[in-house]
Amino acid sequence: MPDAAMLRDSTEILLPASALEDVRDDLEERFTLTFFTEQRWCRIIGSPVEIKAASEFLARNGVTVQ
Repeated sequence: MPDAAMLRDSTEILLPASALEDVRDDLEERFTLTFFTEQRWCRIIGSPVEIKAASEFLARNGVTVQ
């Protein structure tokens, strides 16, 4: 059985909300994602394929994803 943390890592990205200021609109247009903003953090949730593509997009646009 897969580890829950491993599954979560492949289906979500957690970033400071300020990191998305310049790219959030593009993310919403290009990918099928759900955004939850909690205080200063933004949780981006999607399928593993969408999260991988969104991570690559963010990296190309200078947003560090861990």
